[in-house]
Amino acid sequence: MSKLVYLWFAVKTVFCNCQSDQKINDFKKVRSEYKISKIGKLSSVVNESSGLAKGLRNNSFWTINDSGGAPELYEIDSTGRLRSTRPVADATHVDWEDLTQDSLGHIYIGDFGNNTNTRRSLNIYKISENNPGTEKITFSYSDQKDFPPSTENLNYDCEAFFYHHENLYLFSKNRSKTNHFVKMYKIPSVAGNYVASPQDSIQIKTQVTSAAISPDGKTFALLTYGKILLFDVGSEGVNFDRPKGCFRFVHKQAEALIFLNNTDMLATNEQGQLYKITYR
Repeated sequence: MSKLVYLWFAVKTVFCNCQSDQKINDFKKVRSEYKISKIGKLSSVVNESSGLAKGLRNNSFWTINDSGGAPELYEIDSTGRLRSTRPVADATHVDWEDLTQDSLGHIYIGDFGNNTNTRRSLNIYKISENNPGTEKITFSYSDQKDFPPSTENLNYDCEAFFYHHENLYLFSKNRSKTNHFVKMYKIPSVAGNYVASPQDSIQIKTQVTSAAISPDGKTFALLTYGKILLFDVGSEGVNFDRPKGCFRFVHKQAEALIFLNNTDMLATNEQGQLYKITYR
């Protein structure tokens, strides 16, 4: 990242807060309920961490690099130390943006980064720690008609998703200047080619960079540039109807988030820093 771009990014996140979310969507400000601690530094091989998933070993996590890297997963411990490298067979690395996993040990790699909003086919790779094979999920957006769309509709980039009840929930990184609605899409978690239709939307005045859901499936979180938004999951399923809380998370270019348990979280940024977010 150039110094000029980093300066712009730093200014943007420093002034990010939860006031608009409280006013528009009735989020509760919960910063005092969480302790944020820097707990480690990632290995230099992970130079743009953009996703996190739990590994099978104790205190083990998988992460990936953003665009331009090798098609590999990196296993790290809870301090960021590199444990192993896992090449992903039959995969290309266009723009890897997030990781998620299911209860059967499958890891999903979101190769759906779309900064220019011009990609017509997006990919998700599904692998298992104990199996060298790779399954492929491809999809497109039902509501995208132009490649690229107008500058007021640059809402077909995605850097955030999670697995829940045999489906993958994806959240757009809205790059429009005035239209600040984040869209949520849902597709099956099995190999195939799908057309994803928007399921819900919410107005958020910052870009979403990662998503995660708690192990009990009752809370999901959206990481953005400058804050974390929490939602309750009701009996009707995953949607934006139950805003829960918002707190600032101003720690450079944070692009990966995972729940450690039903309340605590782990986050990384593209500058190689590892943070634990603990519910007090």
